[in-house]
Amino acid sequence: MVGSTTAVLRIRFVGGAQMDVTIDEVDVSEDEVVDRAIAALSQDSGVLRARHGDRLVVVFARGVAAVEIAPRGAVL
Repeated sequence: MVGSTTAVLRIRFVGGAQMDVTIDEVDVSEDEVVDRAIAALSQDSGVLRARHGDRLVVVFARGVAAVEIAPRGAVL
């Protein structure tokens, strides 16, 4: 059976704005999804295809200042 993994990322842009996006991949762990997103955004020419609500968005690495990963458990 094919499983899908979703990770939620908060993208902070160079201009100060932020956006919460989700990325989905098939048959990989959440850690692998996050690692792939970070690898894409660590390159100057990197892009990340993600979803913001019902919309498909493309995040270009050149405008990203930081990436936060959604917590998996309770935030203390």
